[in-house]
Amino acid sequence: MTNRKLTADRIFDGYKFHLDKVLVLDDKGVVKDLINQEDAGDDVEKYDGILTPGFINCHCHVELSHLKDKIPPGTGLIDFLINIVKGRKHFDTGQKEQFIKAADEEMWQKGIAGVGDICNTMDAMKVKRESKMQWHSFVEIINFYDANMEKQVGWPQQICDEHRKLGLSASIVPHAPYSVSSATMDVINARTAGQIISIHNQEAATEDELFKQGGGDFIRMYREFDNPGSPFPVSGKNSLQTWLPHFTNGQTILSVQNTYIGEEDIVFTKEHEKQHGVKVVFCLCPNANLYIENNLPPVDLFIKHDCHVVLGTDSYSSNWQLSIASEMRALMKGYPSLELETILQWATINGAKALGWERLGSFEKGKTPGVVVIQNVDTSQRII
Repeated sequence: MTNRKLTADRIFDGYKFHLDKVLVLDDKGVVKDLINQEDAGDDVEKYDGILTPGFINCHCHVELSHLKDKIPPGTGLIDFLINIVKGRKHFDTGQKEQFIKAADEEMWQKGIAGVGDICNTMDAMKVKRESKMQWHSFVEIINFYDANMEKQVGWPQQICDEHRKLGLSASIVPHAPYSVSSATMDVINARTAGQIISIHNQEAATEDELFKQGGGDFIRMYREFDNPGSPFPVSGKNSLQTWLPHFTNGQTILSVQNTYIGEEDIVFTKEHEKQHGVKVVFCLCPNANLYIENNLPPVDLFIKHDCHVVLGTDSYSSNWQLSIASEMRALMKGYPSLELETILQWATINGAKALGWERLGSFEKGKTPGVVVIQNVDTSQRII
């Protein structure tokens, strides 16, 4: 068995930086050791930049890859959602699969090792089975009215079951607070004990307005799809404080986007975690936030409260590329004081832990995380 020895200006092991170290892998990419350069001997491959474990993309919609460049930036969330519903109908399965394959390959080449993927269909199952990356599929439930419960929960559950039959990890999840009734949230809670789930959260300022006052721009979206007004009762609380109490069953919950989350919501989350044994992970997709709302989530608050944070790309319908390095760059541009070591943790080990992937996320002995070289947090390239 021949070992492969790699070094760079710096090596990030998933937790911290190392100088003057060499990463040793076996011929199957299994991490053997991280040793001092003077002990490495000959045949060391040297790279400019930073060596890091493969990235974890905790939020993608790969089945929307055919919508690349179809929805212009800056529409705001409501018009973006309307365009998604209308635009996804105009492609056949074969066309969609070609776009999905291209997205899968792009993510792999840019150093992504695992993907938490939202799906509403079975369109991507074949690609996921053949992919070099690890996948977990979050099968979304959308249900405004309790009377539609059996149908609206039954079909996503069937999609989830089909994924599992093929050996693909999957769970049913609520799409968003503005598209899932309270009773439906309770059903999902009962069916996902101890599982990993996700939910889009506070993507637009009007989301809080919907639950606190029963108004706002979401009413326009509901009318667009033949609902006369909001299907949800007024809670008098912010969105997160309305939906989170429904989940009490030991889940790991990826709260995705969080563009307009407030400090009071983060404090509320911490208390709910203590009381109900759930773990809330905040997934940030900064380029999508900029693409849709031209805003970024309050990163300083997540750091202040020592939150669990991971990164995602969202989909080609709301991004210019599918690159975690690009997401890191966007956050560091918006928050110049953000430490590189912190954001690399979000991009690697935090994502692997959130999705329960023990072999990924760090250069610990016995793992097969892949190896990526990044330069100036600008571009990323897989080398193993």
